[in-house]
Amino acid sequence: MEKRPRHRPQRRFPQAPRIIVECELDRCVHCDRPLVPRKPWHVHKWVQTLQGPVFVAGKSKECTNVDCAHCGLHYYATGVLTISLPHSTYGLDILAFIGWQHEHEHRQLVEIQRALNARQIEVNERTVGKLYRQFLALLGALSEKTQQRLAVAAATHGGLIWAIDALQPEGQGTLLYVLYEVLSGTPVAAAQLTHATTQTLCDWLRPYRALPFATLATLSDGEEAIIAALKTCWPAAPHQRCQAHFLSNVVEPVLDFDTQLRQWMRTDLGYLPKVPEQAEAVAGLGPGGPVEGAPPFAP
Repeated sequence: MEKRPRHRPQRRFPQAPRIIVECELDRCVHCDRPLVPRKPWHVHKWVQTLQGPVFVAGKSKECTNVDCAHCGLHYYATGVLTISLPHSTYGLDILAFIGWQHEHEHRQLVEIQRALNARQIEVNERTVGKLYRQFLALLGALSEKTQQRLAVAAATHGGLIWAIDALQPEGQGTLLYVLYEVLSGTPVAAAQLTHATTQTLCDWLRPYRALPFATLATLSDGEEAIIAALKTCWPAAPHQRCQAHFLSNVVEPVLDFDTQLRQWMRTDLGYLPKVPEQAEAVAGLGPGGPVEGAPPFAP
């Protein structure tokens, strides 16, 4: 009987779409000088999501101001955390799907595994259980390890930057709100809410507001309830729209116009004859025979 490898398989999806996430910060939080993008990726991996596999890479930035006490410090692309947790190759939407199916639909782990396999997601029952425990850990309170990472980040930078992102897995009506700290790249907590109001989010954020760390800034997408909650909990901290969400919103109308333009071009230019291949062009031949006015071919 052939022994199976004890380590987890390294799954690769070469044809998967690429998502390159850049650091959300533009300026050093200490000297306010522009940050410089770094060439190497600080993280890259294939991630399975409910919409299919994707290749995710994070590009960091660094402070190059020699007069800054934190010159050379790297700022990472924590937007990767809105796709999957650190060291995980499964999307946050899959974690939310597993949590919803197990707690609200009362499905067993093996049933959830079969449902995910039917969606072409490669996962076994043991991993489903592990992902469910990660989901519960996100919904739980602050762990000691997480609080230690926040303390180190606060001591290094003089404070923290809080960010919130929300996602809605396919097939369910609840939203999963994820709170993470930007400078340390730490996912801190999550909440599964059917209808999040500003007050609901403030109640959820109350324990993290009480932490003994200064807040340098907050970060989120354009959802009004999230922005209002962040400004209510940390009124003195400046708020910034997430660049990834902002650029996505900017690109949407451009993509719509580009789709219309391609349709117009297909309608207007679709009846033109096919462009001849190189050999046919050299021989003065088109797809259906000699091209009128072409010079004679001399072998």
